[in-house]
Amino acid sequence: MKRALGMLGGLLLVWCLPVRADEAKPKPIKVPIEVLKTKHLAIQVKINGKGPYRMIFDTGAPVTLVSSKVAKDSEMLPKDAKAPPLALFGAMGQFPIQTLEVGGAKANKVPAMVMDHPAVTTLSQALGPLEGIVGFPFFARYTMTLDYEKKELMLVPNGYEPADIMQTLMATIVGGKNAEANVLAPASVWGVVVQKEEKDEEAGVTVSQVRAGSAAAAGGLKAGDRLLTIDGRWTDSVLDCYLATAAVKPGTVAPVLIRRDGKEMKLTIKPRSGF
Repeated sequence: MKRALGMLGGLLLVWCLPVRADEAKPKPIKVPIEVLKTKHLAIQVKINGKGPYRMIFDTGAPVTLVSSKVAKDSEMLPKDAKAPPLALFGAMGQFPIQTLEVGGAKANKVPAMVMDHPAVTTLSQALGPLEGIVGFPFFARYTMTLDYEKKELMLVPNGYEPADIMQTLMATIVGGKNAEANVLAPASVWGVVVQKEEKDEEAGVTVSQVRAGSAAAAGGLKAGDRLLTIDGRWTDSVLDCYLATAAVKPGTVAPVLIRRDGKEMKLTIKPRSGF
């Protein structure tokens, strides 16, 4: 399973988003990949024209992370940027990458979190410099094929522009001790409200409301259900849940694992187009 925010937890997988039928099929872009001993993939990237930098390419990562060193070197950070009080692991917050280049693929205004992720730091010590993680905000723009034998990543632009979900999400979560969020991902609408009490350490989040006539209602989700995973992604927090739903394209049927009356059940939900 892919665990949201557990972005270094397992073997990588192929993520495919369809090309629109009314568009001419663009030429594929070939990118060399390095298969590390840990089975993660490493790629060379340029940030704002600087680099190349060696980073983890992780299809399980809902966000892109850049080390504080590279963020400064590539001028991602404003000159007056300062770390928040009590910030851990060099965390500075989210900033846009004006241009992110992976081989011949180039994406503009890619949101990225600036922090020295402890797992990346540990890998760097064992496997050589690694300066962050390239995740969903970049790769969602492409239909991808991984060829492990050729050590090659094939990228084909699909026309999808993922929205920046972090600012909206954090504003929701920081609002109170008992985090609650209406799951309306930037590209899709699910119609469910989830919550998790501050001291709740059990797996999953609680479904507090299901909107009448919504995709969640059509899929059989009910208030009181314990939502455990969405499309193979753990939903152990409101943040996990939001990011898991944001990773599912509108109109795509997603498997959902819940616990109801003490028993686990599998449902399928087809989110609708959002904004």
